[in-house]
Amino acid sequence: MENTLNGRKALITGGAGGIGAASARALAARGAKVVIADVDAAAAEALADEVGGTTWAVDLLDVESLATLSLDCDILVNNAGIQRISPIEDFEPADFRRLITLMLEAPFLLIRAALPHMYANNFGRIINLSSVHGIRASPFKSAYVSAKHGLEGLSKVTALEGGEHGVTSNCINPGYVRTPLVESQIADQAKVHGIPESEVLAKIMLTESAVKRLVEPEEVASLVAWLASDHAGMVTGASYTMDGGWSAR
Repeated sequence: MENTLNGRKALITGGAGGIGAASARALAARGAKVVIADVDAAAAEALADEVGGTTWAVDLLDVESLATLSLDCDILVNNAGIQRISPIEDFEPADFRRLITLMLEAPFLLIRAALPHMYANNFGRIINLSSVHGIRASPFKSAYVSAKHGLEGLSKVTALEGGEHGVTSNCINPGYVRTPLVESQIADQAKVHGIPESEVLAKIMLTESAVKRLVEPEEVASLVAWLASDHAGMVTGASYTMDGGWSAR
């Protein structure tokens, strides 16, 4: 594999598992020095040892500490996320705020912290892990869909401001990915839809997809790696679907 990212430093939030871990491996394999940012310090350390990276034990819900941050990364992957499934009338306001804070406010603050370094070097890659729910909606996911739709807008504004400075900003929009975040939804989906857990995958998660399987984390990571490369220098303000045809409907 070509070392196309030699000399680049990449910061990946939620980097200790799922898409984040796959992205860390993909970027490190191409020569990047990766910083694995995660609330799970032990898991981050284990992965950092594997890929020759470093860690940042951070709770991204602590937005006050992010407001004064300065980052020296060349590649920022905003990946950290959580989920909450509930009808709007039962949705706890505190849960709604948590999702918006983690998946919209924290990416804004990290982008804000990273841009000065990127601008100074006339190079930057901001890669936002959005979702098919950044461009489509599903019931019972008001906070998640709102956060991802907001992230799409933030990414486009960043692209417009960063273009003259060599900084690109893009979203990746997967369908359901084989990660702990998705697996943990199955019981909640079964409860809210009134169906057995064994039927959630076929009747809820894959019903809109033409390709009837989950996305693999490594598939998403391959797109992360390409967007981080010099080959993607003219790709900005875009949203790349990897949803098995869901959004073609």
